[in-house]
Amino acid sequence: MSDRTSSSITVDAPPADVMAVIADFPRYPEWADGIKEAEVVAGGDRAERVRFTLDAGVIRDSYVLAYTWSDDVSVEWDLAEAGKIVSGMSGSYRLTGDGARTEVVYELAVDVAIPMPGMLRRRAEKTIIGTALKGLKNRVESGH
Repeated sequence: MSDRTSSSITVDAPPADVMAVIADFPRYPEWADGIKEAEVVAGGDRAERVRFTLDAGVIRDSYVLAYTWSDDVSVEWDLAEAGKIVSGMSGSYRLTGDGARTEVVYELAVDVAIPMPGMLRRRAEKTIIGTALKGLKNRVESGH
């Protein structure tokens, strides 16, 4: 797996509220650009495996991620079933908060089955992370 790209954002909400939005996979298409469907295929209160259908312009794919949760502090994921294009993925959300505000650090590494220079891949990861963090912040702060 390639090196991870990371970024962070501060959300005006407690960590539990932020993690509740992160854990609500069926609603990802409402706020996460490019995600057309997110179906929990294993797990209880917190999903263990989720199938994503992605339509991000050039990349259209379906793949399954496996999740490991640490209360409202962090969640990590790894690719459990590769898609036709997405051949590797790992990432995490790490939350630190003071009760009213939460800093969210998002790390991501993606490998694809098509040739892509490292610099272009990192730029794509930065775009994915930036868009996801803004969508997450807007979703949490709007009270959904």
